[in-house]
Amino acid sequence: MLDTYREVVTPEGVALRLPAAGPVPRALAWVIDLAIRGALMLSASAVLGLLGRGGMGLFAVLLFVVVWFYPVVCEAAWGQTLGKRVLRLRVVAANGAPIGWLASFVRNLLRVVDMLPFGYACGLVASLADPWGRRLGDMVAGTLVVHEPRDHEPRAAPVNLATAPSVMLLPYEQAALIAFAERAPRLTEARQIELAELAQPLVEARGPLAVERLYGIANWLLGRR
Repeated sequence: MLDTYREVVTPEGVALRLPAAGPVPRALAWVIDLAIRGALMLSASAVLGLLGRGGMGLFAVLLFVVVWFYPVVCEAAWGQTLGKRVLRLRVVAANGAPIGWLASFVRNLLRVVDMLPFGYACGLVASLADPWGRRLGDMVAGTLVVHEPRDHEPRAAPVNLATAPSVMLLPYEQAALIAFAERAPRLTEARQIELAELAQPLVEARGPLAVERLYGIANWLLGRR
């Protein structure tokens, strides 16, 4: 959805649009990480179990390290755990910069609070209430989980189609349509459709046809008749 984008303006005046990730992809990434940690600990228990009581002590230490430091190290070093890498998610600072060790440690330490009273209930409620899907740990640490950009081939805007609008458009509406025609080819087809369908009363269509009609109106406004 368009309202899940967080827009950040850098000191250089560049506007960054960060596509925030919701609770569902984040939960799936967490499940993958849980499975990875579980497989690692299962393998370690098979080896350390041969060492008797000394092995059990080493297993307890390894369990602590894997549970608490696996996400901290992965996110601070690469910005994502293995689960987030599979789901193409990344943890960044609120301004879009890479997170540091302190922020990673804080957001993962506060998982204890997000887990309360059970099943990440506090974290889920906070994520659903926050416009950018942040849990309590993200709010305190000043971090944000975002979707990584996907590579796609831009589809050029058709210039041989011009359609007069069915109603008179105000100047700001004309500017919005022209801006759409200029920027939409750099977006995915799904995003183009989502934007075009916002103008459904004007184009009287949905899906790819709505995109085509918006291009046609923009061409007409630009004099491409």
